[in-house]
Amino acid sequence: MVSPRTIHPVARLEIVRWTAQMGAVTAEALAHREQASVASARARLLVAVREGLLLRAQPLLGRPALFSTTHSGMRLAGARGLQPARISAANAQHAIACAGAAAALERAYPDHQVMGERELRRDEHERGAALASACLGAVPDGTALLHRPDLVIWPPATRGLPVAVEVELTIKAPRRLASICRAWARCACVAGVIYIAPAEVRGALERAISDAQATERVTLIAPGGLGFDAASLACIENHPH
Repeated sequence: MVSPRTIHPVARLEIVRWTAQMGAVTAEALAHREQASVASARARLLVAVREGLLLRAQPLLGRPALFSTTHSGMRLAGARGLQPARISAANAQHAIACAGAAAALERAYPDHQVMGERELRRDEHERGAALASACLGAVPDGTALLHRPDLVIWPPATRGLPVAVEVELTIKAPRRLASICRAWARCACVAGVIYIAPAEVRGALERAISDAQATERVTLIAPGGLGFDAASLACIENHPH
């Protein structure tokens, strides 16, 4: 239990806030974000674990450990409307890749804000409208059926629309993928979409983007194009099939 009177360094609070926003992060992603060594980043995360602010999990053997925020950490971070992320073997690979992507995007676009899917879901629920999500149709009661991106790049205020980012590690069914690309092609609340995908997924994505006539709105890039840290790049390019 964290004492409410404990005073934490600003840098530690920032790590906890970023973790709460992303859901889970890795030492490798934090090192890339802060241009520090992985050993230094891991040590800082472990201090937060010892203080009850973060949890460490490594559900995938040979893959980076994931750090998520505890309830105490969420309160300290002021993470309004968010709950601690649940990390499992089923979602760990994607969480590792998204943390790496978020860190790389923050380095590439330092004047922009990079938001995770969790915060987007919260904000759209509070607003009652899509802010950076594609509409796939509607459920029987008329509520829009939204497809949310993994990350959103928000420009500085008054400088245009956000860019949606999808981290695609596995091949979806062709019809499903094409319907998502069509939804992104007609989405008026984003300036465009970036798909980050390993080599074996790119062919299916290229076909879906072409079939949906979405080439002007949807861009497909390799992870290396964003300057990913080595561990995150390996997690995307060499993930288990």
